[in-house]
Amino acid sequence: MNKALLLPLLLILSTRTMALAEDSSANERKFGCTRSEVYKTVGDVQLRLYIFEPQGHKTTDSRPAAVFFFGGGWVGGTPGQFAPHAKYLASRGMVAMVADYRVKSRHKTTPFECVKDGKSAVRWIRANAERLGIDPKRIAAGGGSAGGHVAAATGALPGLEEEGEDKSTSSKPGALLLFNPVYDNGPTGYGYERVKDRYKEISPMHNIDKNTPPTIVFLGSNDKLIPVATAEKYKALMEKAGGRCDLHVYEGKAHGFFNLGRGDSYAKTVLEMDKFLQSLGFLEGKATIKVEN
Repeated sequence: MNKALLLPLLLILSTRTMALAEDSSANERKFGCTRSEVYKTVGDVQLRLYIFEPQGHKTTDSRPAAVFFFGGGWVGGTPGQFAPHAKYLASRGMVAMVADYRVKSRHKTTPFECVKDGKSAVRWIRANAERLGIDPKRIAAGGGSAGGHVAAATGALPGLEEEGEDKSTSSKPGALLLFNPVYDNGPTGYGYERVKDRYKEISPMHNIDKNTPPTIVFLGSNDKLIPVATAEKYKALMEKAGGRCDLHVYEGKAHGFFNLGRGDSYAKTVLEMDKFLQSLGFLEGKATIKVEN
């Protein structure tokens, strides 16, 4: 390359790298995490995991982990949505993370790329488990709405793995923590117009088998996007396949009811999540979150 052209190019790349570093540092402060790491690079896009570590955590530990994916219809959203959940689980002894992933508004992507990024995140955590002080057999994936879809997809879908990654490291988590999740993408489900004839490839509902991880689901009875009947069908299919699906329906609650600041539902759902993780051996001792009666 011509040296006269090389210097401006290097300057542009350096400026962009500095901007990305500043953005990640700002997010680390905003979310209140310990630190962040890049888990995937696609072109000039760096995708980060924001990591919340328990007090006194060491790389020689072998702690359970959880990663959360934000909601936003595969169009927008922020990893900070599940920062409160991650902070709580870190206080209980888990290494918790919130993931950035590509969405339509920022990256012109489709739900298929969202799922690929979700799988890449789980794979990266497992591949780096020893360095991170994590037990590779105790990794949970969670999320809300479209982020719940991404999490469910990592546990149910056999395909949509990112090309070039080492498939010998599994992208399947050991448990699923799903908050009003989009998990039926069929003709009568949510998001069908975005995936159309490829729905069987991306719909968790249509890929349940005996290897689908133990799952907990939180849903409001007044959710206009995810009917209770869909959740009941998913639970029935899970149990028919020999799996476990704990369904908690909250009377009168709408979509997004579980988020911090939306009444007492945050504490109630986190308490049930804690109990579920205890039952799987991810957590020990009593839950520390307080629920007002």
